[in-house]
Formats: sequence, C-alpha cells, structure tokens
Amino acid sequence: MILGIDEVGRGPWAGPLVVGAVIMDEEAKQPASIAPASAAADISYLWDHLTDSKKLTPKTRNELNQLILKYSPAYGLGWVTAPELDQYGLARSLMIATRRAVKQVLAGKTKFERIVIDGTVNFLKNTPLEDRVTTLKKADLTVKAVSAASIIAKVARDDYMTQIATQYPVYGFEKHVGYGTALHHENLQKHGICPEHRQSFRPVKEIMAQFPANGPNTPLRGDLSTSSIKEPSTSQKGQTAELAVASYLREQNHRILAHDFKSKTYEIDLISTKNQQIFFTEVKYSQEIVREGTALVRITPQKLQQMRFAAQAFLAQHSELQKFQPILAAAAVHGQDYKVENWLPLID
Repeated sequence: MILGIDEVGRGPWAGPLVVGAVIMDEEAKQPASIAPASAAADISYLWDHLTDSKKLTPKTRNELNQLILKYSPAYGLGWVTAPELDQYGLARSLMIATRRAVKQVLAGKTKFERIVIDGTVNFLKNTPLEDRVTTLKKADLTVKAVSAASIIAKVARDDYMTQIATQYPVYGFEKHVGYGTALHHENLQKHGICPEHRQSFRPVKEIMAQFPANGPNTPLRGDLSTSSIKEPSTSQKGQTAELAVASYLREQNHRILAHDFKSKTYEIDLISTKNQQIFFTEVKYSQEIVREGTALVRITPQKLQQMRFAAQAFLAQHSELQKFQPILAAAAVHGQDYKVENWLPLID
C-alpha cells in the first residue's frame, strides 16, 4: 500500500495551492484491497487510465476522480490559500499543504508501507513519517497512487476556480484557472487584482504597481467598479455555499461521495461518510446571519421527508454503502465570504 502525494497550482497567479494524497494498493493493481468484486470494470478502467492529470482531458479526469474517491480507502486534500501563500512563501506553503493532506489520510487509520512524493523535496521531513518517504521526479507518470493524487488535486482546484469565477467574473478564472495566460494578464491590467490573486508573485506585483492610488490592503484595485461585477445568481450562490461546506466537512475528516444527487422527488446537496456513518447534508445559504436560529430550524417537516426519500434512493443505488448508518444533516452558510456558520445532524 502506497500513499502517493502530488501538488497542483504551484505556478498560477491566483487561487489556492492544493496537494492531493491517495492510498492505493500498487501490487494488487487496484485502489483498495477492500474494493468489491463487482467493481472490477471500474478498477480496470481506472488503472488503465491513471497518469499525470495534465495529460488527461477534463472529461476523463472527472471520471477518474469519481472512481478514486469511490474506491480509495483514504485520501486527503491539503489547501493553502492565496493569502497564506503570500505570507509563507511557496516552499513553506508546499510543506503546509502536504501535511494538511496527509493529516486527513492519517485520520482514516488506513495502513500503508511507504510514501511517494512527486518531485525532489521531502515535505514530511522532521515528522514521524520522514523515513517512509521516497521522492521521485515525474512520479505522477510512473506511480499510480501519485497519479491519483494529482487527479483529485487538479479536479478540486479547477472546481474551486470555476466557482470563484462567479464572484469575480471579469478575470475569466473558469478559462485559465488562475494561470498566467494572455487573457489573465490583459484582465489584470484592465481591472487590477482581487483577493484571490497572489500578491507576492512578480507578475501580480508589477500589475499592482500600476495602481498606486489604492492602498496596499484594498481588496479590489484599478477600474473595477461595482457596476462591472454581476451579482451571482441564487443558483451560483448555492453552489459556492455547497463548496464551502464540502471543504468544511473534509477538514472534519469526512469523505465526500457526491454533490447534488438527484432523485425523482428531491436533491441532496452533499453526501459524505465518516466513521461508518453516511451523512446527507442540506446546505442553506443566506446573505446575512439568520438570527432566528440555526440551520436545523430552517428544515421544514416536508423538506425532511424529501431528504429522507432522496437518501433512500441513493442507498438503493449503492449496495456497498448499506452497512453505513444513514444520518440527515443541515449546514448554514452566510455572507459574501461564504462562512460555514454551523453543520448539524438532524434528529429524525
């Protein structure tokens, strides 16, 4: 059993740095020895197509990502935000993101023999895991666990950049995901920076210098007026809120199984597992903090019944999850920064 580690987002001008960590059984040529026999076709497809995420089409990446999250016994995603990256620098940020990802994996208590990190730097040096680490250039091409790590990190980061594109539509984040393309450079020169830009990176610094009239802590610079920013739709706000809750649950060592699962009668925003329990979470977003109560009081009896039906439909399609205890839950998110106010299991 190998724990593979790889990063995505080292070079962009905007957005987070993300490190993926995935355990796979390299000798058995499958993501997990616990995978059911009925999954043979999925595992064969996964094993045949695993490679460096940059060499895959978005469609194939997304397909493989779903299979990795479904069959891997443990995985983690370590995030370092753009402000953190400015504060700590790239080298330290890579170490922080790696350790955050590995911490999630360790919480699952799945055993592994060794760790392979793509590249030449052991980001787990001076930890109890230091001696298990092998660093290897281009490991995402030769070690399947590392390929899997690169894929889940790439998909997670791309999804994040697509989501924030609804908050900052003038930059085209959904097209270049923060990298230094001609379009990104043009929009930076025209509009200045936003809070997702890495102010310590030289190209961004040079753009910032063109707007001396604004203070160094001004979130938005240049001629980006409020009239040029389109108000996100209710649907877009809901999607961003779900992304915030998914990140929150991952930090609590949940494994996300599905987003926006739809049945004939209802839709579940997030489905996750932890400690032999499966959680079906309804996400509620509001512009301001809801003063009349938590997310729990915002779930009506009718909504609870619909959630129950959708949960039953999901479990009926996934017999391998019948052993998990099903629990309905609700999360409240508020504000333009999409802060998770609370997440609560519902008493049903």
